[in-house]
Amino acid sequence: MKVRFAPSPTGHIHVGNARLAVANWLFARRHGGQFLLRMDDTDTQRGNKAYEEAIRRDLEWLGLSWDEYARQSERLARYEEVIEHLKATGRLYPCFESELELKYKREQRLRAGKPPLYDRSMLKMTDEQRARAEANGKVPYWRFKLSGATRRWQDLVMGDCHVKLTAVSDPVLVRADGSILYTLASVIDDLDMGITHILRGEDHVTNTGVQLDIAEALGAKEGHFTFGHLPLLLGQDGGKLSKRLGGLALSTLRNDGIEPRALVAYLARLGSSDDPQVASSMDEIVQSYEISHVSRSAARFDVPQLLGLNRRVLHGMSYEDIRPQLPEGADEAFWLAIRGNIDLSVEIAHWWAVVKGHIVAPSQPEEADFLREAARLLPEEPWDNTVWKRWIDLLKAETGRKGKALFLPLRLALTGEDAGPELAALLPLMGRERVLLRLKDAVQH
Repeated sequence: MKVRFAPSPTGHIHVGNARLAVANWLFARRHGGQFLLRMDDTDTQRGNKAYEEAIRRDLEWLGLSWDEYARQSERLARYEEVIEHLKATGRLYPCFESELELKYKREQRLRAGKPPLYDRSMLKMTDEQRARAEANGKVPYWRFKLSGATRRWQDLVMGDCHVKLTAVSDPVLVRADGSILYTLASVIDDLDMGITHILRGEDHVTNTGVQLDIAEALGAKEGHFTFGHLPLLLGQDGGKLSKRLGGLALSTLRNDGIEPRALVAYLARLGSSDDPQVASSMDEIVQSYEISHVSRSAARFDVPQLLGLNRRVLHGMSYEDIRPQLPEGADEAFWLAIRGNIDLSVEIAHWWAVVKGHIVAPSQPEEADFLREAARLLPEEPWDNTVWKRWIDLLKAETGRKGKALFLPLRLALTGEDAGPELAALLPLMGRERVLLRLKDAVQH
């Protein structure tokens, strides 16, 4: 078994792309196969090396290692060889119509009640007519002559699938400037690189029928590839996710503090009969992955559900797991103190500032007397995890306060927040000098 993920380096990976990368990687690892990362970088105008590096970085962040790496831009000579073969066998034929002419033809067919398919008029062109067109400065682009067969396959997700090629226009595979289009380059690569299973979005179903026809023209036998077409990914409101990718690029999710294991676990089961669950390791996600459980219906990317999963992943992470993401100097006591109160790893920096840095707490002039009394009764160091209870007991006895009236002014003064980690754990980390300073600041603001 060998699968591939073939993104175009024309932008950042978003969760829709990532879902397909995760599906391919988990499927290969689950069945002992190989995972190929192939850059579809033949579009030199839109492609960018920076995006290629960003894609690699995003996949590495997700934990999706690859066994092979390839770039289509390094295979142009091979493509030219195949193009010449298809021309020689009559499967690629030259076309000279402009986009305006093609639009007119489509409109004419629609008015006549016919599907807007290409009419293959260029197949009737004589050598003399072609020579005259080229003499007049026209440069042909090249279409693939479809066989007209019905291409069938048993899809790993969609079940029995078929595409009637009589209902599809002959596709353009080579532009007038000689550059190859994805539809052909992908087939050549998949055959040459030994790809056995192709997992991609359901928007490629018609394309699969076309590509099976091309593969046969290049010598592939029926059943050479096994396909799995995953349904579209929708936003929370049911609209197309691709319309609103702003906050769902992997780089954005990473910067927002989403844990890669949470995202992989979520994408692995998104749209399937299995509920997303926290996994202790990537291997656990691999072993539980079943592509047959993926539904044929479109799936919704639910951000709150991902955040809930992310929260559970963080809450279960050990100090050793999280240490690379902690600020310099942060120890296990700090992590254990805050772990149960963060939803995203970006929140770690705030709690580090609370215990070791500077914060701007809200002014509480109405609580001035109480906070002064709290400062007066603050126990001397050394402090341990009993200092909070000792301090609170003294304050209760002296002021008669209890509940929210007792705890909230202290929490606001010391952390700047009205909720968060237990102050019993935070106080020893903060130290007496910092606590006194914060109490004083809350009175003076």
